[in-house]
Amino acid sequence: MDKILEAVVMSSYPNNMKQGLVRRVIEASKQPMDSEQCWSMLELSTKLYLTGDTKYKREVGKEVLEVYGHYHPEEFEEFFNVRFLLSLLQEGYGPLGKRSHYVLDYIQLGLQFVLESPSANSIFSLLRIEVLRKVCERPSPKQCVKISKLLTQHPQCIPTGKHQLLFCQQLIRCIGQFQCVSEGEEEIMEFLEQVNKVSGLLQRIWRTQTSAILPSLKELFTIISSTEEQEAPSNALASVVQFVPLELMDGVIRNLTNDDSITDVQMMMAIGRMIDWVSWPLGKNIDKWIIALLKGLAAVKKFSILIEVTLSKIEKVFSKLLYPIVREGALSVLQYMLLSFQHSHEAFHLLLPHIPRLVASLKKEDSNSATSSLEQLAELIHCMFFRFSGFPDLYEPVLEAVKALPIPNEDRIKHLLGQNAWTSQKNELACFYPRLASKSETGKIGLINLGNTCYMNSIIQSLFMASDFRHSVLNLTEGNSQPLMTKLQWLFAFLEHSQRPAISPESFLSASWPPWFTPGAQQDCSEYLKYLLDRLHEEEKTGKRIYQKLKESSLTSQVVEHRYLNKTLIEKMFGGKMMTKIRCLKCLNVSSREEVFTDLSLAFPPSDRNVCARTPVLPVEEIGPQFIEPPENAGQLMGSPWIQWKAPMASDHATPSVSVETLGSQEQGEAANPIRGNGVGVDAAKDPFSTFTEQACAPKDSRSVPDLINYFLSPERLTAENKYHCEKCASLQDAEKVAELTEGPHYLILTLLRFSFDPRTMKRKKILDNVSIPVVLKLPILVAPEETEEVCQHGKDSAVPGSGFMTVVYDLCSVVVHSGISSESGHYYCYSRECTDSVPHGQPWDGVPKPASDKQLDLEIQWYLFNDTRVSFSSFESVSNVTSFFPKDTAYVLFYRQRPEQQSCLLHEALAEAGCLHGEPSLHKDLMEAISKDNILFLQEQEKEARNRAAYISALPKSLLWWRDLDRDKDDDSSSGGCSPAAGGGGSGSFHGLVF
Repeated sequence: MDKILEAVVMSSYPNNMKQGLVRRVIEASKQPMDSEQCWSMLELSTKLYLTGDTKYKREVGKEVLEVYGHYHPEEFEEFFNVRFLLSLLQEGYGPLGKRSHYVLDYIQLGLQFVLESPSANSIFSLLRIEVLRKVCERPSPKQCVKISKLLTQHPQCIPTGKHQLLFCQQLIRCIGQFQCVSEGEEEIMEFLEQVNKVSGLLQRIWRTQTSAILPSLKELFTIISSTEEQEAPSNALASVVQFVPLELMDGVIRNLTNDDSITDVQMMMAIGRMIDWVSWPLGKNIDKWIIALLKGLAAVKKFSILIEVTLSKIEKVFSKLLYPIVREGALSVLQYMLLSFQHSHEAFHLLLPHIPRLVASLKKEDSNSATSSLEQLAELIHCMFFRFSGFPDLYEPVLEAVKALPIPNEDRIKHLLGQNAWTSQKNELACFYPRLASKSETGKIGLINLGNTCYMNSIIQSLFMASDFRHSVLNLTEGNSQPLMTKLQWLFAFLEHSQRPAISPESFLSASWPPWFTPGAQQDCSEYLKYLLDRLHEEEKTGKRIYQKLKESSLTSQVVEHRYLNKTLIEKMFGGKMMTKIRCLKCLNVSSREEVFTDLSLAFPPSDRNVCARTPVLPVEEIGPQFIEPPENAGQLMGSPWIQWKAPMASDHATPSVSVETLGSQEQGEAANPIRGNGVGVDAAKDPFSTFTEQACAPKDSRSVPDLINYFLSPERLTAENKYHCEKCASLQDAEKVAELTEGPHYLILTLLRFSFDPRTMKRKKILDNVSIPVVLKLPILVAPEETEEVCQHGKDSAVPGSGFMTVVYDLCSVVVHSGISSESGHYYCYSRECTDSVPHGQPWDGVPKPASDKQLDLEIQWYLFNDTRVSFSSFESVSNVTSFFPKDTAYVLFYRQRPEQQSCLLHEALAEAGCLHGEPSLHKDLMEAISKDNILFLQEQEKEARNRAAYISALPKSLLWWRDLDRDKDDDSSSGGCSPAAGGGGSGSFHGLVF
């Protein structure tokens, strides 16, 4: 019969004819027959099944085996013996030998017929050893699937005891070597199915033998933490983790992170490879394990590992948001990585170039998954904006991309940031930031934030960019008996000459710290600036004068010498004078008091007042404040600033009073135009009244700096509870108070009083009004008659003969911005530019101020953005528009520098003495040596860190092609399929890129 069957199967008859003949033979096989005939048929069926070169032959062999197993069990048991199976497993069958691919299928097929036989236990014992040997040989995914099927159907064959642990560990190693050799989508889906079947066997074993889980996980960690030079383990290992019970997570992570035998390099390798698992499409709970390990590392303060891994992997994780099949897990990991990386903006800034493109792709996808992810991504981005404010130029494209998405409230943002931080102790991360890097391309140096010290950093950078002040400080000699000024000199010198990208102002902070400030808490930068300038001023007054040589000048009178030469550096640079006059409205008696100031604090008019209607601006050349007799007719009051009261209603018409002019102010959407000459345009000369009124009156519901100065200088009515006690009347009387500037400072500091106390909440609230900032500001200064003559003699046209006033022009040089809604929180950063005289370095001073060049006053002069350690190029357009894009980022402190043609000869001599007009000042020997030593130390630190980072980076899994995910989305719009970046497309190539 076996000969007949073999002849039929091997014949060239049509298939239907062969099937009929085979059916007859099989039916005949169900009849009783002798043992020899049964063995012949079993041998033939085994040969067809194991060596058949067509599916038909294997199916015939399978059918015959099943018939003989059912109808001739004794002969089948005798044939299917241990010796035969051992030979099959170790040597293979026939000419194919070990290359026979169907041995395991054959054994699985035959086992069902010998389960009750006396030899069953011997067969099971043999298979328990042989399957262990098989997995140790690292079979292919297909062979592993066959082992899994065999053991799943016949669990009696699963190794036991120590062999079971070894089997699980070796099976995990097999999975670690799985590779998909094809890029076709069908082949990849088949590969994923194979991996799931193999890892499913582990799940079955772990369910019945939980003691095997931890040794299996230990082996898994050994594989992914290996630093040996070899091919990276397969991402298929992600399929193993999904079956580990989550209740074991805490214990597993605790053991890993507290195991001293695991080196940092091994741990970094392991977590890096785990993060790569977010691209595994069928894994469950992978994101939970990744986040748990990251949290575990933070708990044991392994911050260096977290930093390196985050910076090397976050872009790859972000790119996986393009794929719906892995989006949920990737987004969870991304959220934790960003929200926990709070000591530095580096991680978030790596993603900035990619965010707009991803947002556009998700909007195009238009699915529930994409919509939900967009909302979560927008929330995450706003958290980062809140945590790392002060980068408006970088954030504008991102803000534009997410502007239509919901914005979380501040409580929600603080909650997210609070619950995800690596540590609540910020000083624990101080040594990790800033990472050593090259100096900014701007050539400027940043300042390290020492824990909410951005308020000080912004002020120091603004003072440093005040070049005249900086030169004077750097020119100080040793032994000047000014310890705080000396520390400032050292800080300025390092900012000028250090090779570091950022330096620590710790020494200066401790020396200039106001005693009432709370360590680690955010402070008011204006309050710090006032305290600092006052300390420096008082220190110099009681110490050695730094400009003793000026007293020897024979060109000045004793009066002028008393006025100017005895001034401190702070007075010379920032000091101005203001006359406050109060007139009793009953007896018309006027009392006056002159005060010095280093800054003008500008309050905001009440919201129901219209500043423009109340205090329209007039050009200085035509009118200035002056006392006149009280007229009999109210119409004669026109032109008198004294009679203009602070009207309670916006509709009240007031008379002109304050002469503040503005040039170069840039409103939203307008182009910045250069300011030429003294800044007065042709139109202004023709109709100055209308021109200056338009410039000062900002659009409705907006403010400008001239508005606030006008409000500051406009007369104030003292009445009701604020009545004035007139000495002449000897009683309380209605009065009028006005302030006049009598001496303009070299550097004019304006503080916009944005913080006010709210009695309802018992907290200081912030006024978020956008204030337009002019790049050029003209102020009226009251001068004595002899000073007016001196101004005219020097060829200046800014004095108004007979008016007692002159116009002083100021150029904007720094803007300190507060980001936030409270003075007790938020962040400070500043915009600055170099405002210098037009006198070239090295040219002698001839006593006559030179007019500033056109380039000097051009709005295109380079601006810089100082944000703690980061310094970047910026522009006046960014200064003007920052609040429009970021409503919580508002200008707070402004620095203006007086135009050189407005400065006295004495001041120019002082500046020349300080080295401002004759090149850079020379530093004393000790300071130069300290800077040189620190620069050498920095180079050594760079070399050491480069070696350490090389060890870390070489240990990290390579992810060189992550960006192709984003590039593919940009270029592959016409693709289709089930796993694409947008709406499921992408084809086989993109799917392969996802998984592998």
